[in-house]
Amino acid sequence: MSALRFVRLRVLLPVGLSMQAALLCIQLSIPAVQAADTLKVGFASADVTPDTKGAAPVWIAGYGQNRRATGVHDPLFARAVVFNDGVKKIALVVVDVVGIQYPTTQEIRRQLDGFDYVLVASTHNHEGPDVLGLWGPSPFKSGVDPAYLQLVVDRTVAAVRKADAAAQPATGAYGTADDETLLRDSRQPHVPDGVIRTVKILSAEGKPAGLIVQWSCHPEALGSDNTLLTADFPWQTVKRLEEKYHCPVVYFSGAVGGLMTTPSNRYRESRNIPDATFEYAEAYGNEVADLAIKAIESSQPLQLAPLAFAAKPISVPLENPLYRVAQMAGILKREGHAWSGDFEVIGGPIKGDSGTMVAGLSEVAYLRFGQLHIAGIPGEIYPELVYGKFQEPADPNADFPDAPLEKPVMKLLPGDKTLLIGLANDELGYIIPKRQWDNVAPFAYGRKKSQYGEENSCGPLMAGILLGALEHRVNELAPPKK
Repeated sequence: MSALRFVRLRVLLPVGLSMQAALLCIQLSIPAVQAADTLKVGFASADVTPDTKGAAPVWIAGYGQNRRATGVHDPLFARAVVFNDGVKKIALVVVDVVGIQYPTTQEIRRQLDGFDYVLVASTHNHEGPDVLGLWGPSPFKSGVDPAYLQLVVDRTVAAVRKADAAAQPATGAYGTADDETLLRDSRQPHVPDGVIRTVKILSAEGKPAGLIVQWSCHPEALGSDNTLLTADFPWQTVKRLEEKYHCPVVYFSGAVGGLMTTPSNRYRESRNIPDATFEYAEAYGNEVADLAIKAIESSQPLQLAPLAFAAKPISVPLENPLYRVAQMAGILKREGHAWSGDFEVIGGPIKGDSGTMVAGLSEVAYLRFGQLHIAGIPGEIYPELVYGKFQEPADPNADFPDAPLEKPVMKLLPGDKTLLIGLANDELGYIIPKRQWDNVAPFAYGRKKSQYGEENSCGPLMAGILLGALEHRVNELAPPKK
């Protein structure tokens, strides 16, 4: 509804209401209309590539320990987009690293006064520096360089500030496309997430001012033998889209658990390109870009204001004994709290092995930008938990085959125009449906050993906790059902 028409409706008030009261109604009502009509959006990036020739070694995250970087293939970035509707200002930022821990997210926020909310995500890049501590020279020594982590904080802050300064009046369009052949689910049951989601930001002149792209695949096309820093296949996806649309691109990872990875031997026969090479990463990145282009070209107008969000710290029990040992040894720099039994209740801080279940602080976020609904999930969520495509019945050899099913993300979000931002504000590892948890023999699917996943998860309670927290955050905003 236009502002002019809205004013006309306000003037046609019941007989007996004074003109002064009518004018007051008009004045009080206009700001909300202006906020929706004067949305500003800005994009910016900052280089966060470390110096591989410096005195401090750069240990590459992902796979095993003791993988030292020998050079740089393509630079790593922090990419930011800032939304300002005249009432609220919210930043979304993503870094080309394996994960940003919650304490680092909080430090970035402390340096960004004037923002109502800042979401900090990572692409989950397996070819960038260790910023968590798990991939140092040995399992007992952290791979984090504190000076580099501070550089990431400072330059992420700089990217957000630059995006804020660049904000201009804008409108939006939303599109999706689907291609499950672009994914390999390396864990049973096979439930790929082949949906790519795009938000096109248009300038006042109707030209592309920026793109947001969300795709669900591990950036691990290069494999474990590579020693050159790279953003992996998103490097080529972003490059291709920026060249085509002549605007900045912010790329987010979605539901990468399950485990969503690049398909094997996709180009070996047709193009003689072997796996785990830069040629493979470039070819795959171009295919992801092609799918994004399909979504962008079919996108429809999207109202992106008013802005609203709901987020708060929650408690997540560290049931994984490896995580607890890493925390006590100082490899994982996380403060421990007593597990209260309620994820909304934060227990008191504890140190060492007190015999009490240790919990870590994290965060689940729900953001509503007009018609766009955004879920910020702090880890690698399985697609089953996004779409509700659970195996029925569960394999009887799973540890909890009769556990209640979690309510999936897409049923919790109150609209069909969505973004799922994985590894948002934290990296808690794999978020596994409780019915699929399989850590004790006999193992599911007749296997002799457990599938990969549980060793890099906080525990079987986490999925229910995070989705429960998302439901609480959605209910706090109480958006209308559509």
